[in-house]
Amino acid sequence: MGAGSWGTIFAKILADADTPVTMWARREEVARSVNEEHRNREYFPDLVLPQGVRATTDAHVALSDADLVVFAIPSQSLRTNLPEWRRHFVAKSDQGPGTTLLSLMKGVELGTLKRMSEVIVEISGLPADQVAIVTGPNLAPEIAMEQPTASVVACTDHARAVAVQEAVTTSYFRPYTDTDVIGCELGGAIKNVIALAYGMASGLGLGDNTKATLITRGLAEATRLGVHLGADAATFAGLAGLGDLVATCSSPLSRNHTFGKQLGLGRDLAQAQAITKQTAEGVKSCRSIRGLAASVGVEMPICEQIERVCYEGVSPKQVVAELMARQTKPEKELAQV
Repeated sequence: MGAGSWGTIFAKILADADTPVTMWARREEVARSVNEEHRNREYFPDLVLPQGVRATTDAHVALSDADLVVFAIPSQSLRTNLPEWRRHFVAKSDQGPGTTLLSLMKGVELGTLKRMSEVIVEISGLPADQVAIVTGPNLAPEIAMEQPTASVVACTDHARAVAVQEAVTTSYFRPYTDTDVIGCELGGAIKNVIALAYGMASGLGLGDNTKATLITRGLAEATRLGVHLGADAATFAGLAGLGDLVATCSSPLSRNHTFGKQLGLGRDLAQAQAITKQTAEGVKSCRSIRGLAASVGVEMPICEQIERVCYEGVSPKQVVAELMARQTKPEKELAQV
């Protein structure tokens, strides 16, 4: 459900793993291009998609009799789409495992402060153990070229995670399983905000010491919030945490890195969006992540400062100075900032 960059490449992964795929696209020209030319010309004009990928603009056609439904739409639009789709979802029973709902989205919903799996459970009416997520260092353009990468399939039902794992394993895409959905989702959401900070550092001309500091302390923030909300601290040292954080921070293919760099060069939010032609997920998520942290009394100074840059007009130079002026504390205490 979704024919953007990551949705298109995930459809390719499924088809290359011998899983037939129907991709839902909002626009007729996108569906026509996929069906007639086996290409999504808007995102990957040179990539020929497998024969097993088909497309439609009719969501009900795409969802009919689907065993696995993959959500690859902007996180903040999930709630508006799910009510129309949920009648196609089947609850597990003695007759079968029901529909597996798989989220590729990395964000925290504005207003409710819910993770994407929580929104899916709320709207779909299905139990949490029918909802899985895929996360990790998965830059779509690299996967399109079949460069080797690993990922995580997380679900509280381990057997369901294994079933998804088997459905997406290819020669270039290696998924691992996990049951820590909370940690995996928070790692994927928070890394987008830290990648904005990393991009700003690049735009300011700051060097590798600064960037390494941002990655390390950003990981500490993610771990601190995750543990407070019930996640396993070890999750943040894995693919869903450190792996995704490093890839998103350091790669120019990352829209969060690229957007943050424009802010570091002195552009405001509107100018950065005009140049990059898209809004990075971290710009939306920084407010909800900061709100989530505040609601449980966890300090996240980097995320807080990124929100100030995006929504309060504070300059990146100023937030660097303020972060450096914070009171010094022990590094290894999760309770410390």
